Amino acid sequence: MRFTATVRNLNKLLDLKSLKMLDHYSQFNPSPLTIKQFMEFGRTGTEEESFTFLRTEIVVRLSNIMKEINLLPGNLLQMPSVLIVQGWYTQSFIDLVEFESSSPTDLVNLAQFCQTLKTVQTRHTNVVQTMAQGVLELKESHMVDNQTDLAIQYFLDRFYMSRISMRMLMHQHTLLFEPDADKDTLRIGMIDPHCKVKSVIMEAFQNAAFLCESYYECAPDIEIKGQTLVKNADGKKVGLELVYPPPHLYHMLFEIFKNSMRATIENHSNSHELPEIEVLVAKGEHDVTIRVSDQGGGIPRHITDHLFQYLFSTAPRPSMTPTKAPLAGYGYGLPLSRLYARYFHGDLILNSYDGYGTDAVVYLKALTHEATELLPVFNKTSTKQYKSSIPTADWTDPTFSGSSRGFTPPTSPGSSSRKVVTTAV
Repeated sequence: MRFTATVRNLNKLLDLKSLKMLDHYSQFNPSPLTIKQFMEFGRTGTEEESFTFLRTEIVVRLSNIMKEINLLPGNLLQMPSVLIVQGWYTQSFIDLVEFESSSPTDLVNLAQFCQTLKTVQTRHTNVVQTMAQGVLELKESHMVDNQTDLAIQYFLDRFYMSRISMRMLMHQHTLLFEPDADKDTLRIGMIDPHCKVKSVIMEAFQNAAFLCESYYECAPDIEIKGQTLVKNADGKKVGLELVYPPPHLYHMLFEIFKNSMRATIENHSNSHELPEIEVLVAKGEHDVTIRVSDQGGGIPRHITDHLFQYLFSTAPRPSMTPTKAPLAGYGYGLPLSRLYARYFHGDLILNSYDGYGTDAVVYLKALTHEATELLPVFNKTSTKQYKSSIPTADWTDPTFSGSSRGFTPPTSPGSSSRKVVTTAV
């Protein structure tokens, strides 16, 4: 399966001026932000400052991933669903570069920019499912060799991480500055400075249990232990809190609970009682850790290697247009959950004990200045990943670090810098 020239589809979707703009912005690295920076700006920054930063930063992130899309196998790029996604991204790029030279002090410009961000968010609502459909279309119509499959897996991690990051930026701006923004909330955009860990755990568990009961007419109970209570500055015990976007933590835990419940019920189908799902919460100086342990029979080691691959699932694949929410089967839950964990330099790992059960462990940064965005960058290292049958330095692999991992090191906000070209190790 051959690989495409970098601009083949983009030539059809963009005019010459827009192509030059895409080339220009894709030469710059995205500027990763920390949760601390998100918080500080949310408290003190102005709409004009946010506009000035985002009209460049979102376009830089968009340009980087648009250039990378076109390194995918040619047959995949021609799949109807992938063409739809490219069309969405192209239109969003055109919409956003319109603000390149707009005055940040013009209230009309600010209102239009906020509305454009909301339009882009709505346009991209079904990006995950549509790109998944595109990969399915390829696999159903073509033979996909191992090298091509590795390239697709590598790309999807980077593509979805880019999407998470851009939605974070857009949500922050609209939640803070849209006309009907909630000025009384304690949240700073998406980030809750007092995210109650146990409350998010229970919400995710209860919703997963409700879904599980709709399929199996039963669901396991939960036991939470560990450091759910900590001492505050006054020495009083209070619920463990974390500065974090609650929707991200909820997404991870909801997917983990769904998997644990399904495995537990299917492994104990002849039992009168279901073993509880056990959750351990721990907080140290640098990490908050949440371990979800089940007795769902575990997973053989030769299968655990595939659990973070997109479209791999131990459950039958449901319809892409289901009549009710599926419990499992798309093969996207764990890979996406790991991306949400890694987005602010946390992680999600699985330890499985074949014949007994599985531990899913979520690591989150406890310190806001250490919780930095992990962003993919389009450069020679990432380009080589699509063309080599030998894996190169990969930002998704914790054994690599810095520029060799294909993501950008932290810089100050608003300082999108021209790329330093790196080569694969």
